[in-house]
Amino acid sequence: MAKKNPLKLNALQLKTLAILQQMARSPNHAQPGDEEGSVLVINFPSAHGNHFHVGDAMVLARDASGLGNANVFAVLERKGLLRSLHPMGAMLSAEALAYDTGLADQVLHRSDH
Repeated sequence: MAKKNPLKLNALQLKTLAILQQMARSPNHAQPGDEEGSVLVINFPSAHGNHFHVGDAMVLARDASGLGNANVFAVLERKGLLRSLHPMGAMLSAEALAYDTGLADQVLHRSDH
């Protein structure tokens, strides 16, 4: 059985990665990366009120504070999950796209209709 959070990311890093993974699935925010399996994530959304939308999900601004935090990107880069282009974007590795944050259901709110 795979170990939960093998890179020992903290809650803010996990939330940020979950949001970046969602952005990587959205044509408004993603394009193929320069390495096999990688995705360039750009065009970070800005909040209107207390939230913003990414594809079919709504994200609360309070859960997305890591998108504006260069230190979070530095840690994710050091762990090999992305190449930081902060604050413009990030090149997510295939490992980042496959990483189970365990927080997607808590951070990405989807309509039930």
